[in-house]
Amino acid sequence: MRGLVFTEFLVFVETTAGPDMVETMLDSCDLPSGGAYTAVGTYDHHEILNMLAFLNTATGQAVSEMVTAFGYHLFGQLIIHHGELVKTGVGLLDFLEGIETHIHREVRKLYPDAELPFFEAIRPDKDHLTLNYHSARPFADLAHGMLSGAVAHFNGKAQIVRNSVATQTGYAAQFNIALTP
Repeated sequence: MRGLVFTEFLVFVETTAGPDMVETMLDSCDLPSGGAYTAVGTYDHHEILNMLAFLNTATGQAVSEMVTAFGYHLFGQLIIHHGELVKTGVGLLDFLEGIETHIHREVRKLYPDAELPFFEAIRPDKDHLTLNYHSARPFADLAHGMLSGAVAHFNGKAQIVRNSVATQTGYAAQFNIALTP
């Protein structure tokens, strides 16, 4: 995974649980990187899973809740640092529909070795979008949080319904997004 995800994860933990929790977490987890991340580096996603397991034990908060909240935070940070990815005048569903064709394409230009999830977009009408999520990593909760962050960024007027999807390999979920009045 890209180092930006790791550096933002540490910021998120510091913001939500305090700097002492970050230090305790890094000292307690046996991380191959030693917990030293750079935004442009690449790291094994199992390191975040190890830190999440630690946080679950230390705080009692469910891992899925933490990952969803982190996804929300991460979307906001991506908008701050890479706002150029949001085309002027584009609405929420148009933005989300372009995850593969615009956003991920731009990310791959910057980081050709990036291992991104895949989003298949289906747009039955102007007010509804289905995103079929596929990934080699168990981060559908992260995607859900990022989608919620996108809703808040654009207007806060949409409902996201997530459905589990069985898959032979990797991880999958379906997100149905409907604009609400």
